[in-house]
Amino acid sequence: MEVVIVPDAAAGGELIAEAIAALIARTPDALLGVATGSTPLPIYRALAAKVASGAVDASRARICQLDEYVGLPAGHPESYRSVVLREVIEPLGLSEASFMGPDGSAEDVQAACEAYDRALAEAGGVDLQLLGIGTDGHIGFNEPCSSLASRTRIKTLTEQTRVDNARFFDDDIEQVPHHVITQGIGTILDSRHPILLATGEGKAEAVAQTVEGPIASIVPASALQLHPHATVVVDEAAASKLKLADYFRATYAAKPGWQGL
Repeated sequence: MEVVIVPDAAAGGELIAEAIAALIARTPDALLGVATGSTPLPIYRALAAKVASGAVDASRARICQLDEYVGLPAGHPESYRSVVLREVIEPLGLSEASFMGPDGSAEDVQAACEAYDRALAEAGGVDLQLLGIGTDGHIGFNEPCSSLASRTRIKTLTEQTRVDNARFFDDDIEQVPHHVITQGIGTILDSRHPILLATGEGKAEAVAQTVEGPIASIVPASALQLHPHATVVVDEAAASKLKLADYFRATYAAKPGWQGL
């Protein structure tokens, strides 16, 4: 696992956008897994700016969803499909045809989960998967004690996650669904390059447990230690509880430029 400490969220967004740009240059039809929430917005803004300037041609890129709420009506502004269309697809000038995600309104949710997991594999696998992290260490919606071998499935959200997400629903927790479809940890580990971005002091403990703690289902993100090419990008606040912060800074400063992120 590579840990990169950046000054702030904007710097993290720019760094990861550069990695995505490099991937698209190598593989124009790369499949990019995207996350929602406020954390990845600097990535999407930086990448959209590169597209707008002509520095990046993302016209053949494909986008896939990490997770989706169950039961929100089609077109609900806070469904993750709507959020991805609004924050990623449209700013990059892509069409809905380039986008794939699970069907959170399916009558048979389990079948929809299995179909999405299968579709990702049939698409050639995810080349780069963006991740955030919850204050309890969850990635996607793989809550604490999720199986580290889990595949795309339905999950019940913890009360803390519903509290955290209420800000997207007019601060009304009663509007936050209880269930979601999420790529499983095993599915996420199938991606060729998972990149986790964490910003703010509120994520510091979860980051420390993910990076320096034992691999344990109580901290689902710790499973990234098992991946041969996982990157964790954190700002100074989110890095504040890392015991090896100085080592991570030194190793990144000495990293050969040809290695990329």
